[in-house]
Amino acid sequence: MKVAFLDAVHPILQTRLSENGFICSDKQKVSRQNIIQGQLCETEGIVLRSRLTIDSELLKCMPRLKWIARSGSGLENINLEEARNMGVKVYNSPEGNRDAVGEHVLGMLLMILHKLRSCDESVHEKVWDREKHRGTELSSKTVGIIGYGVMGTSFASKLAGLDCEIIAYDKYKTGFNSDLVKEVTEKRFFEQSDIVSIHVPWTDETKGLVNRIWLNKFSKPIILINSSRGAVVNTNDLLDAMDEGKVKSIALDVLEFEGRSLEGLDSYKNSAAKNTLKRLLNSPNVYLSPHVAGWTTESYVKLSTYLADKILKDFKKTS
Repeated sequence: MKVAFLDAVHPILQTRLSENGFICSDKQKVSRQNIIQGQLCETEGIVLRSRLTIDSELLKCMPRLKWIARSGSGLENINLEEARNMGVKVYNSPEGNRDAVGEHVLGMLLMILHKLRSCDESVHEKVWDREKHRGTELSSKTVGIIGYGVMGTSFASKLAGLDCEIIAYDKYKTGFNSDLVKEVTEKRFFEQSDIVSIHVPWTDETKGLVNRIWLNKFSKPIILINSSRGAVVNTNDLLDAMDEGKVKSIALDVLEFEGRSLEGLDSYKNSAAKNTLKRLLNSPNVYLSPHVAGWTTESYVKLSTYLADKILKDFKKTS
């Protein structure tokens, strides 16, 4: 079975596939146009992250394709319906970075509540202001998780033992009420949440989910954290809500202004986007990281390990 690696992943995936008879090749420089021209027409498996969008056009240019392996959780750059119609299996590995994401989100939340960024900066400047840095305990808060899949569940598990109330709402999942998390209706979610953590996939439905209308539904001011995809949040609306006192602090590991490759900030098509980004970067109650919530030494290995397990389970006997 011929496998093309379109992006860099941990080498354990290639090693394990090669050990089981797969013929692996480095195709990180292959472009969309190259694929259209037929360079992968003999390929039976592809491994990728986010560099290329595998739409119906590209899928038809790989007629022998049997599977696609996406390192990570998001599948927004793959036409899942067309892949299914063509009999192409699609694998992802959210299990590989769920612990990393859960820990990162918890870290951002604790940094906000205990003013750790300001504390550190203040002492480095030889200012010893204790009252200014009086923190807030997580145990006094209700943490609302929207989207209770692999990542939402991981974050809930990291909160366990911190004595906070944990509630979750998922439009497409029910029956997950447990000792760890309380399943609530959307209405109750808006009423009870002090802290909101976003864990939904990037789809046509979730694009711009966090907008003025959505934010106005909360009964009290919230802290909002997003580690899913930047496009889920309308940044300008979120900043307006903060100016109006409806949002107290914002923590974003992902930005609306990221390129589709997730490797940096995209060019801006209009001055409004530039102004919104400038406003975001200049806001003292905004905490940012460069899409690294799931980006740890351990997750780098685990993302590929889980993919190898899944692929070999289905294709080892025929490789």
